[in-house]
Amino acid sequence: MNYFSSNFKLGILGGGQLGKMLLYNTRKFDIFTSVLDANEEAPCKISSNEFHLGDLMGYDAVYNFGKRVDVLTIEIENVNVDALETLEKEGVKVYPASKTLRTIQNKAKQKLFYRDNNIPTSDFTRFAYLSEIEDAIGNGGLEFPFVWKAAQFGYDGNGVKIVRNLSDLEDLPKGECIAEDLIPFKNELAVIVARSVSGETKTYPVVEMEFHPEANQVEYVICPARISNEIAKKAEEVALKASKAFNHVGLLAVEMFQTNDDEILVNEVAPRPHNSGHQTIEASYTSQFEQHIRAILDLPLGRTNSKVGGVMVNLVGAEGYTGNVIYENIENIMNMDGVTPHIYGKKQTRPFRKMGHVTIVNEDLNEARRIAEEVKKSIKVISE
Repeated sequence: MNYFSSNFKLGILGGGQLGKMLLYNTRKFDIFTSVLDANEEAPCKISSNEFHLGDLMGYDAVYNFGKRVDVLTIEIENVNVDALETLEKEGVKVYPASKTLRTIQNKAKQKLFYRDNNIPTSDFTRFAYLSEIEDAIGNGGLEFPFVWKAAQFGYDGNGVKIVRNLSDLEDLPKGECIAEDLIPFKNELAVIVARSVSGETKTYPVVEMEFHPEANQVEYVICPARISNEIAKKAEEVALKASKAFNHVGLLAVEMFQTNDDEILVNEVAPRPHNSGHQTIEASYTSQFEQHIRAILDLPLGRTNSKVGGVMVNLVGAEGYTGNVIYENIENIMNMDGVTPHIYGKKQTRPFRKMGHVTIVNEDLNEARRIAEEVKKSIKVISE
């Protein structure tokens, strides 16, 4: 099929920043794109060829949108899977497949999938209701501390909490959830696996993630991870095993823990471009966003090596500020060598909302990390 400067139409479910960065590449290749999102001011609106308003969790909205495109992909997992399944039966190419999304959307199903496929992960218990956790604690079946996770609709640190006592359960959602063992770990790592329709598979270098202690969001992504070759190889093997089990098409970002005993345990996965791959835009031969397009259109996958060491800093809304966004001191960071800001186009900021990211590239990874710290201290995402 001719994708370039043709009548071919690529559909993207979700109009956020990941979609916007996918569109950098569809514009580069002159691939016609149509986007569906419920937000009239979604970042993708100005970059797509067509923009449609609609509820991503609504069956009719997703089905009717999908019937108008040739290939359908996502930039967010929370979409109506029943509609995707119907579209697949009617011949629309959907990547990732509805079966993959149905498993990944629910963290309890996702954890059971790892157990069933012998993919290393932390021990866990599944609960239909939050009250069952209290019962399990009372009868000795569950001990503090543990990690509570909502089974569905968690994102950017929401839907996850370390529970150290009964009072930590207060005000949590009452529905289906899991309780995971709290794992002592040295590093949080991630590997992005790209897999095309015909099965060509490539991995990006292992990255190291540093998290904000309160918001449970990634603050820094460091590539390559500062780990031994042996650990990097082990992480890559686990990521490839997960990829093979899901039989996914597109990208699969595999987040992992390196335990104190140097085991590699899968935390969770995302079947789309991911925060842990943003530095690939500047630091890699092929960005994760271009690679996702290549994979779902069954084009040859691009080279995944890094050209240079890269560190990514997330720009999130500062605490205490809500309203029209201002990027304070952005000129100062643009004066630093190897620093590139990406602004997502969200007009309204609020505490910890992802508003952009900054990539720092340098031949010396330690120097890149030092500059990243300076960037983090310099730029402030505030409101008028």
